[in-house]
Amino acid sequence: MRESLDVQSKGTTPMTVEEKTVETVERQPTEAVATRNSSSKTSLPRGVVLLLCAVAVAIAIGIPFGIHSRVADAANLARATNQAAIPNVIVVRPQPATRAQELVLPGNTQAFIDSPIYARTNGYLKRWYVDIGARARQGQLLAEIETPELDEQLRRARAELATAEANLNLSQITAERDENLLKTHSVSTQERDNAVNANAANKATVESNQANVARLEQLQAFEKVYAPFDGVITARSTDVGALIDAGANAPKELFHIAAISKLRVYVSVPEVYSHAAVSGADAQLMLDEYPGEKFRGTIVRNSDSIDAVSRTLLVEVDIDNSRGRLMPGAYVQVHLQLPANARSLTVPSNALIFRREGLQVAVVRDQKAQLVAITPGHDYGDSMEVLAGLEPQDEVILSPSDSLISGTPVQISSPKSDGGRQ
Repeated sequence: MRESLDVQSKGTTPMTVEEKTVETVERQPTEAVATRNSSSKTSLPRGVVLLLCAVAVAIAIGIPFGIHSRVADAANLARATNQAAIPNVIVVRPQPATRAQELVLPGNTQAFIDSPIYARTNGYLKRWYVDIGARARQGQLLAEIETPELDEQLRRARAELATAEANLNLSQITAERDENLLKTHSVSTQERDNAVNANAANKATVESNQANVARLEQLQAFEKVYAPFDGVITARSTDVGALIDAGANAPKELFHIAAISKLRVYVSVPEVYSHAAVSGADAQLMLDEYPGEKFRGTIVRNSDSIDAVSRTLLVEVDIDNSRGRLMPGAYVQVHLQLPANARSLTVPSNALIFRREGLQVAVVRDQKAQLVAITPGHDYGDSMEVLAGLEPQDEVILSPSDSLISGTPVQISSPKSDGGRQ
C-alpha cells in the first residue's frame, strides 16, 4: 500500500483527505506493535535471560535424576524388606562328647539270694524265734509247728511197721523150716513154695511200712523251721497259733530271708553301648544317701541278648556288702566306662526339635535351614549326646522356630561359639 501511495504521489494525482486518513489509521497499529516489540526486547537484561536458561537446564536435568532416585529408593526398600524377612539364627558346632566316655545308668540293688520260707507240714505255729531285721545263720531254728495229726499218723505207721516186721520174722522161719523138711520129703514142694512166697510178701510189706514211717518222720522234722542260709529276716508273716497249711494250692509264707553280704545290681544298658558290658570290668556305684562316695562293683554277666521291646542289654553288677552299709532295694547310679573308640557329639538342649518325625536338629547348609534326624544318646540335661546324624563341621541352629522347615533361607546373625555361649 505504501508503494502504491508513493507511486501515486510521484506520478499520479494527489490523494484525497479520506485516503490520507485511511493510511494514517492503517499505519498506526503497525507502528504500535513494532514499538512494543522493541520495548520488550530492551526491558530483559542479559543476566536474567541466562538465569532463566540455567533454570530450564537444571529442571531438564533434575527431573530424570529425581525419577531415577525414586526408582533406586524403591528397589532398596524392597531389597531391605526381603532381607528383613529372612530370619536371623545363631549357630554352634557340635562338640566332642567327652562326658560320654562315662555312661551313667539307673539301677536297683537286690539281695544276692532272696528267698521266702514256707512250711512243709500242716499244723499250728507253736513258737517263732526271729523277727524282721534279725541276722540268721544257716541252720538256725526260726520257728516250731505243732502237728498233732501228723504225730498220730506217725505212731500208727510205726505200729503197722512193727506188725509187718513180726509177720516177716514168722514167714522167714516158716520158709527156712519148710526148705529143710523138703530135703526129707516131710513137706511137699508146694508147701515150701507157699512159705517162700509168703516170706517175700511180708518182706515187701515191711519195706513199704518203713518208707511210710520215714516219710512221716521227715514231715515231722518239718515241724522245726530252719534258716537255709546266712541272711537277714526281711519279713515275718505268721504268729503263734496261726494255722499252717502246706498245701500246694496256696501255701502261706512264714518268713522272708535275704543274703546281703553281696548285692546284685541289674542294669539295662542301651544297645549302642552294649559293647561296654564286658564281664570283669569295673563299675562305680553312687547312692543318694552317700553323696560323693563311690562303691566299687564288678560286671559279672549279662543276658547276651537284646530285649526286643526296650532295645537294651540286661547286665548284672555284683558289689561287696560285707560291712552291711547297703540295703536291698536301694536306688543307685551305675557308672560304666566306655571303650576309648566310642566317640560321639553333643549339642545344646535348646537346639533339639521334637516332632512326630522324631528327634531332629536344624543345620545351615547353603544359607538354608535343613532339618536333620539324629540318634540320641545320653541326656545330660543342658546338652544331648548325638550318636548319629551330625558331623563336627555342621552348623546347628540354636532355639529354632517351631514353624521352621527344610529349605527356609536363613542368615547367621552372630559368630559361632563353643557350646552356644556368646
